[in-house]
Amino acid sequence: MENKAVENGVCSTESVNVSCDVWSCKNSDSSSSADHLVIMVHGILGSNADWKFGAEQFVRTLPDKVFVHCSEKNMFRRTLDGVDVMGDRLAEEVLEVIQRKPNLQKISFVAHSVGGLVARYAIGRLYRPPKKENVEDSTDGTSIDDLKTTIGGLEPMNFITVATPHLGSRGNKQVPFLFGVTAFEKAANLLIHWIFKRTGRHLFLNDDDEGKPPLLKRMIEDYGDCFFMSALRIFKRRVAYSNVCYDHIVGWRTSSIRRTIELPKWEDYINKEYPHIVYEECCKACDTEQSELISTDDDSFDKLEEELVTGLSRLSWEKVDASFHTCRQRFAAHSVIQVKDQSMHIEGADVVQHMIDHFLL
Repeated sequence: MENKAVENGVCSTESVNVSCDVWSCKNSDSSSSADHLVIMVHGILGSNADWKFGAEQFVRTLPDKVFVHCSEKNMFRRTLDGVDVMGDRLAEEVLEVIQRKPNLQKISFVAHSVGGLVARYAIGRLYRPPKKENVEDSTDGTSIDDLKTTIGGLEPMNFITVATPHLGSRGNKQVPFLFGVTAFEKAANLLIHWIFKRTGRHLFLNDDDEGKPPLLKRMIEDYGDCFFMSALRIFKRRVAYSNVCYDHIVGWRTSSIRRTIELPKWEDYINKEYPHIVYEECCKACDTEQSELISTDDDSFDKLEEELVTGLSRLSWEKVDASFHTCRQRFAAHSVIQVKDQSMHIEGADVVQHMIDHFLL
């Protein structure tokens, strides 16, 4: 059962007391005039209420332009079922929304924590290559990549992740609350599936379903019937927001898709407009030959991590680093960057605003 709520010019539907869809109430026909679908995905053990503040800010700032759907098919304990299972559910959910809103033309994703991996899996399922007749009818020299390649039939625009463990969680200092202690990290690698079930195996890259490579390794290429990299490539923008410190769940290296030697010096960076943004850079796509010049040691964890960095770096990324080291809630940075709890973590509002101000419509 759904109820419609209206607050400060923002309309939303409510299901089981949490928001599902958010749109502008500026005009009576606003829910059908917005043609840009924004899918917001929560993290592990989360719910669609986690993005409530972000969804409302998107709609207030971009009225009649965006229709926001906060994913609800993988909430709470269902987030332990595995990145692939959650990705399949999300893909189905997106298609359901598109079917309900036939006016939609564009699509973007904004995903927090493990939700970023789920979204990457889902777009691999939603990838739609150009129809054969469109390619055959092209006579102007347009390449196949420039034709109507879509995500679920919609034009892909922004793919934004927030504190997402793109490189997994098992490398050194990738889970900061383990303090970088090798014994703790090895123990976590052995025990994680008891706590976070199948999702934990995927995050620590020790899954071996039917002898296949770890899922995160499969996701740096087109694998089987999932077009993971082809789908990620066709988005106009790919953005990774990261916490440089005080995120005890997801490390800076994994969330920003960087090697240790690539982590920037951020302490002297000043941004008056967005006080908690401490560094920004646009990273161009790096080809395989360039990546192979970077040496790695013999540690198997590092080798696998290097493969993930190299794979994802074949695409261009905007990287935005945030720090809440001056905030009272700094120890909850993993939630603050999402403004998961508006009453407690309003400090992260400028990061969400940065996201909106740079959003490609």
